[in-house]
Amino acid sequence: MKILLLHGPNLNMLGQREPEIYGATTLPQIDDMLHERAVAAGVTLLAFQSNHEGALIDFLQAEGWAADGIIINPGALTHYGLSLRDALASLSAPIIEVHLSNVYRREQFRHTSVVAPVATGQIAGLGWRGYLLALEWLLNNAKSG
Repeated sequence: MKILLLHGPNLNMLGQREPEIYGATTLPQIDDMLHERAVAAGVTLLAFQSNHEGALIDFLQAEGWAADGIIINPGALTHYGLSLRDALASLSAPIIEVHLSNVYRREQFRHTSVVAPVATGQIAGLGWRGYLLALEWLLNNAKSG
């Protein structure tokens, strides 16, 4: 089983960027926690972060066809990343959209996700633990072949 973990723009700044909103946990720490859980489950987890929509799409096109599940925090691309949305829509693997903060308690523009209509589910507002919940759901519901 192979699961992709994608992080969009600015998520490389976790732990430094607005910790009162996004928490003090860094992206490498999140990736390490998920890798540890994936290894324990006998699953391959490929993590990728980019501040560029095209790089995220390139990663999905290279790895997504063989993926059994996708966890994605699109960052600001959530609201306008139509190319990223289309790349996700072309894949058959279940997709879990994750947001560290509760986007529905924030500015109005954050309430709309172009990714949500092609995602299997969405987790928002649970901090870094949302990623682990997404992984657990995929481990239990996206069994390979």
